[in-house]
Amino acid sequence: MWVLVFFDMPTETKKQRKAAARFRKELLNDGFSMFQFSIYLRNCPSRENAEVHIKRVKSMLPEYGHVGILSITDKQFGMMELFYSRQETKKPETVQQLQLF
Repeated sequence: MWVLVFFDMPTETKKQRKAAARFRKELLNDGFSMFQFSIYLRNCPSRENAEVHIKRVKSMLPEYGHVGILSITDKQFGMMELFYSRQETKKPETVQQLQLF
């Protein structure tokens, strides 16, 4: 599973900038990686683990701004097409999971 966090926060005042920076720092501390400036993602080994991180993100929501959380499967993530200008780029590396039978 992949958990994506999208956000748009006001940064007009010093207090708002500090809150936005704190939110981004907390996402990084929870294992998220920056995909774009306002989009962070994290690979989770299971749906249950994804729910733990989603709950954690909900607990650190800032006072102002818009935040979206999306969960997708590895297969859905692998179908993403990425471009830098008009040139296609490589996808972020998918974490390989060990499966025990």
